[in-house]
Amino acid sequence: MKWNAELYDDKHSFVFQYGENVLELLGAKSGERILDLGCGTGYLTHQIKEQGAIVTGIDASPDMIAKAKKTYPDVKFSVADGANFHFDDKFDAVFSNATLHWIKNVDAVIKSVYDSLKPGGRFVAEMGGKGNVKQLIAATRQVLRQHGYDKQAETEVWYFPSLSEYTSRLEAHGFRVTYAAHFDRKTPLQDGDQGVAKWITMFAPLYLIGVPKAEKQQMLTEVTALLEPYYNENGQWYADYKRLRFIAIKE
Repeated sequence: MKWNAELYDDKHSFVFQYGENVLELLGAKSGERILDLGCGTGYLTHQIKEQGAIVTGIDASPDMIAKAKKTYPDVKFSVADGANFHFDDKFDAVFSNATLHWIKNVDAVIKSVYDSLKPGGRFVAEMGGKGNVKQLIAATRQVLRQHGYDKQAETEVWYFPSLSEYTSRLEAHGFRVTYAAHFDRKTPLQDGDQGVAKWITMFAPLYLIGVPKAEKQQMLTEVTALLEPYYNENGQWYADYKRLRFIAIKE
């Protein structure tokens, strides 16, 4: 999926703003070598550097990495596949925010993280958990089917695991999970009743592949109407986010 780095920073900055809270869980120390997996446009990577760590950011999107390099020229960034990366020099920690649910090859990403850490190193992350944007997915699929797009309605865009599912996979790869939480976090959407359409356009365009432009706009309007009773709170729209957060230590 191709990312729009400018739109990501302009209209969907909540992704990295909420990630600042995950940085507290990371607790970066001066001099530590830290990898930011799925760094996007680099905002949180730069925050880690500001805490004194030696940080590297990787992302599968060339557009995101180009924007990160332009915005933070003093930070090391590179394009890499989150499910298949390697570094000769090991890290004290791997950090990831809002990325792991995009990677379908779960065992490959966990193995890559494990192999990149020093013994005793930590993997600190937040991702979408079981039930994340459940109402939005249901409304989108309902409208797709009503318009005859049954194939698109069956698209699996993300991997949203339960707490037990993901921590079990971490443990199967040799990690010891020292903290894990699965919690609700309703998340504000920008631009009022346009927020749902912009969210889908940014994060879930795979649902709309093959849909003509004019029909696409009508369908997004219909999805918005279905979600309004649940998402619109006195003019402020919120998405039904559920997040999974953990710390895992390489034994």
